[in-house]
Amino acid sequence: MSFYGVTDIWTYVIGAIGIILLPGPNSLYVLSVATARGVRAGYQGACGVFVGDTVLLAFTALGAASLLRSNPALFWVVKYAGAAYLSWVGLNLVWAAARQWRKPQSSEPDVAQTPANLQRPFQRALVISLLNPKAILFLLSFFVQFIDPSYATPAVPFLILSAIIMVFSALYLSALIFLGARLADAFRARRRLTAGLSSAVGALFLWFGARLATASLN
Repeated sequence: MSFYGVTDIWTYVIGAIGIILLPGPNSLYVLSVATARGVRAGYQGACGVFVGDTVLLAFTALGAASLLRSNPALFWVVKYAGAAYLSWVGLNLVWAAARQWRKPQSSEPDVAQTPANLQRPFQRALVISLLNPKAILFLLSFFVQFIDPSYATPAVPFLILSAIIMVFSALYLSALIFLGARLADAFRARRRLTAGLSSAVGALFLWFGARLATASLN
């Protein structure tokens, strides 16, 4: 039995929660922005993630995964562009952390020293979200398991599944944003601790870039 073309909706809900909770570049970037610049900038980054996810979901519905599978050269270009961008974000964060580590302790926040990748959170988060061809392939392989192929209007179950995962994403990112704001209050006067955390985040972005560079269509 299906719910408007969605089969086994509660299994999908549990799976969607697990997917959202898995650490990735989107959530890590939003947390970094919120920690560095506060709640407002965090939500700007979250909006970039929402727009990017919406575009990926639309591309998935239009068969983007099939296009990437049938055009290995296109997948190669998108894959390495995404890997290069994630690596650049990571290097920028590590470099900014190194500069911050060498500065003397101060109780005044230095807005000018905010890494360039955190200064335009909407645009940066949008690019990070879009440059991930594996996300398109994963969304397609995950969604099709819960769509009844005999349902008369396939767009309806797809919209239901998309709405569920977007709501969970909004709740999770909101929690990260407020967590980041609290961390900013706690670490504002601890410059070297903040630099250490920033360098760790940068290293994770470098790891995400390496993972994407070695991704395959299988």
